[in-house]
Amino acid sequence: MNDNYGEPTYSWDFSKLLKPKKSNPLINIGLFIVTFITTTIAGAEWTSGTMGPMQLSTLIENGLPYAITILLFLSFHEFGHYFAAKYHGVDTTLPYYIPFPPIPFFLNFGTMGAVIKTKSSIPNNKIMFDIGIAGPLAGFVICLLILIYGFMNVPDVNYILSIHPDYFQPEYGEGAISLEFGDSILFILLRNLFVDPGQFFPPMSEIYHYPYLCVGWFGLFVTTMNLIPVGQLDGGHILFGMFGEKKHEIVASISMIILIFMGVFGIVESFFELGINFGWSGWLFWSVILFFIIKVKHPPVPVFEPITGMRRVLGYISMFILIISFSPTPFVLTLPPGM
Repeated sequence: MNDNYGEPTYSWDFSKLLKPKKSNPLINIGLFIVTFITTTIAGAEWTSGTMGPMQLSTLIENGLPYAITILLFLSFHEFGHYFAAKYHGVDTTLPYYIPFPPIPFFLNFGTMGAVIKTKSSIPNNKIMFDIGIAGPLAGFVICLLILIYGFMNVPDVNYILSIHPDYFQPEYGEGAISLEFGDSILFILLRNLFVDPGQFFPPMSEIYHYPYLCVGWFGLFVTTMNLIPVGQLDGGHILFGMFGEKKHEIVASISMIILIFMGVFGIVESFFELGINFGWSGWLFWSVILFFIIKVKHPPVPVFEPITGMRRVLGYISMFILIISFSPTPFVLTLPPGM
């Protein structure tokens, strides 16, 4: 999404559907409550491996750890933007959380993110830079803490056996749809640092059963989508604020070409089963959203000043976060023969 200053999550701007004349915190609270419910349901489904109606005790036990941590991540991201805007005197709304209903057999994290709406213009690139970078940095910090906790507290093998009693049987997974999360440099590094070599650790096709690892992975995925240096994404704000219009347009165009390539390659891979597991068809869809809705070019600001010092350091750190957190193939969906 993008707001007046361009704050995105990973979809179009749902806040425009609300269009309140005056900020009404009841809307924000209501959306938060609904999103809490949908993420609790999604978390229970992810962690238990079952879909559909379930007992309240199961819903709470399996869903709350996921719901609390994913809303914690989204809140850190959005309030990073919010407090940066308030610090600079930019009028803005509280975050609008976006729930996503539990749809069977659909890739569903219970939410489509959150968004804030700025209600006054951004006077210069430094303020725009500060607001844009505050969200992903704050979200990344809490995401990193969630991941570290998740890696340090992986339950023993009995946990996965309670979900899949036939996990170690040769026929496990035959005739079923397999969903595998993609690795990233950071995910691999944390796994090597915090998981003992002899300790059982689930493969990426089972990570979603572990709420903290699932949310941490989701946080990295959303953060990287925001940090892509295109248009009014957070990464676009950062790059534009640091280097100006011309360099931003060059990097944004190259980024779009890379996204389209990975998206097309993902489609080719899914049809011809090349076995390379590179690319994802969703990148093509995301590039369409960027091109037609968020736009590739960044709009100008009234005043442009050179960004130096700590701002510049943080800008480079954000680019480093994008590199180590990005997964070219975030989802690998394998269908059984005959489907």
